Amino acid sequence: MIDFNYETNFDLENEFYYSDWLGRILISEGFELGNLAYIFCSDAYLLDMNIEYLKHDTLTDIITFDYCEGKLISGDIFISIDRVKDNAIEFKVTFNEELLRVMAHGALHLMGFKDKSASDSALMRSKEEEKIKLFHVEH
Repeated sequence: MIDFNYETNFDLENEFYYSDWLGRILISEGFELGNLAYIFCSDAYLLDMNIEYLKHDTLTDIITFDYCEGKLISGDIFISIDRVKDNAIEFKVTFNEELLRVMAHGALHLMGFKDKSASDSALMRSKEEEKIKLFHVEH
């Protein structure tokens, strides 16, 4: 089950399409859906979490808490809508494209993809692009 929660003035239009897309991302990598929550929040909200849980005093676009068991994907994915907006401008993409990238990024982390090294980061970016394209596939 995928839940969408809002801690800021933002709502996904037609949550069904996002749930369907995220489910297809998991299936495409050989995983099953457990309990997955996306929490959309502000910079301030996510900064507080980053300081409290990760001891990082920096802004970030996403924090992922992993509760996976084997191939069963479960977790909480917190996304700063403020960062997504700013990053969309910085990277010269639409807000929706950047939102899809960050949403896919969180799911990919839960499936074991990393982004700390240059090679891991390149693979992560490639997977993000691949998964964004799945959003536009007919449901």
